[in-house]
Amino acid sequence: MKPVYPHAETAEAIRANLAAVRARIDAACRRCGRDPTEVRLLPVSKTVPAESLRAACDGGGINLLGENRVQEAWQKWQALHDLPQLRWAIIGHLQTNKARYVARFAAEFQALDQLSVAEALDRRLQQEGRSLDVFIQINTSDEPQKYGIAPEEAERFLKVLPAYSALKPRGLMTLALFSSDEAAVRKCFIRLRETRDRLQQRHPELAELSMGMSGDFELAIAEGATTVRVGQAIFGARNTPDSAYWPNLSQSPQ
Repeated sequence: MKPVYPHAETAEAIRANLAAVRARIDAACRRCGRDPTEVRLLPVSKTVPAESLRAACDGGGINLLGENRVQEAWQKWQALHDLPQLRWAIIGHLQTNKARYVARFAAEFQALDQLSVAEALDRRLQQEGRSLDVFIQINTSDEPQKYGIAPEEAERFLKVLPAYSALKPRGLMTLALFSSDEAAVRKCFIRLRETRDRLQQRHPELAELSMGMSGDFELAIAEGATTVRVGQAIFGARNTPDSAYWPNLSQSPQ
């Protein structure tokens, strides 16, 4: 059954939800014998107004926010540029003509799956005198409508990336199967971990696994997630359907 996430109307509500999610992360780590400090929470703030984020960041311990749409993230970055501790991660598919925005302000890009995007980002980053942490997006569910590289193609992709010196590969990212079948969801997380472990033999810098969202992050933690991307469990249900932020998806995540 799809969880119900009441809309967080106030900064206090957002902070309370943050504390609850962090408690769930701690509990999930204890259950599988992991140190909670190994798992980073990435709050996903899509559709949340900048004013609400400002209030939530004030004393809420938020120093990184994830956004799917570059234009929305760009506008929020401009509105909140006076918060020096706040960094931004782009976690959605990127068109090459938007690379100039990401190169200007983002700290991370977690959906790299095309060399054309790598080339566009590198060119713009060189102009800005910046580098960018990147995660390679892997399609672990084998769904043709999803973005991401097939696991067996990841090694070939990584061999070419050194040509784009402003990009700093840090790990892998995936969107698991959107299903109530926990075994099927867990299989996607296992596949990402096994892909990372195989690739690390030649690419030791690939330490990170970004996997798990509001409905399944505890399963992801059990399978080795180092970053969990949580939006609705913190900020509440969105009026905008997930298909507006994850192109080509016909279903909403659990």
